[in-house]
Amino acid sequence: MKNIVTSLIGLLVSVVVIHLLYVGYIWPEADRVMEASRLAGVSAPRDLVVILKDAEQEICLMLMLWGFFLMGEKCYGIIKDAYLYDVDLLENTEEDDAEMNLSNALSKIETLPEKIKSTPLIQALTSSIRRYLITDDVQNTSDAIETSIDALALRQETENSMIRYLIWAIPSIGFIGTVRGIGAALAQADEALAGDISGMTNSLGVAFNSTLVALIISIGLMFLLHQLQRLQDGQIVQTQAYCEKFLLNRISSK
Repeated sequence: MKNIVTSLIGLLVSVVVIHLLYVGYIWPEADRVMEASRLAGVSAPRDLVVILKDAEQEICLMLMLWGFFLMGEKCYGIIKDAYLYDVDLLENTEEDDAEMNLSNALSKIETLPEKIKSTPLIQALTSSIRRYLITDDVQNTSDAIETSIDALALRQETENSMIRYLIWAIPSIGFIGTVRGIGAALAQADEALAGDISGMTNSLGVAFNSTLVALIISIGLMFLLHQLQRLQDGQIVQTQAYCEKFLLNRISSK
């Protein structure tokens, strides 16, 4: 529930920030440039404000900023908890009574703050320790680690689904602008035949600008998604390596 609320807040902030940018700068500046071009009798220049002025581009920028927020939040969470992989939470479990020491270590882990206990490493470690204390079997403990790792990978894949949807939706919105612009241009074909092509060229500008902006944004978001997945894959590898080094190696040599 907390993640949903945070995501919705990110969406709301993205909408407000981009809309204020359009109202305060892009639309007034685009109107000024296009009016100056009309008075000079030339086509509107390919300025950035002219390219971005339409509704489809505004929506794409809102979704882009939201995508940045979603990916930034996940990257921050992974980087913030990376220090845990350098901490031996199971120290002193190599002594003769390893089972008792593991039980004590589990008790100490359960007293950690909730933010730390909710990290993938702590969740995988606690479930594996509980399995060993119940079964007293190394193979069952190893299976518990594998199950936790698979669950982590599945959860990461599920959480990334909204980002993948945004990367798909942004080009689709750009294509909607293309269809709208071409339709408006065809509706002004009579004016173009009469010698006034300004309306048709402006409509075609809407068509091509929306696709251009949408494709550039989707390329950037896809690159950032791959960087996020690289961090997530590293987290999975580190979690498995930690459990094997600090837990499996100790109980297998008991």
